[in-house]
Amino acid sequence: MRKWLLAAVAACTLGANAGCLLPIYSADPARRAQQLIYNSEDFRSLLDEWERIWFLDQPSHMKPYRTSGLIL
Repeated sequence: MRKWLLAAVAACTLGANAGCLLPIYSADPARRAQQLIYNSEDFRSLLDEWERIWFLDQPSHMKPYRTSGLIL
């Protein structure tokens, strides 16, 4: 029974590793290039999404010099 359980866990582990046993991208070079571009655009937009979630994309209201607030 223990051997069957160990074999099932090993099969699930190897089956979940889709990058090594099963190709992630298409074999057609044109289609593969399109898939890689889409994938890299997703990674690029991840940083923008992270900054939006943590409110880091807001403009800074801090000035490098002190202002008095008077209209000159």
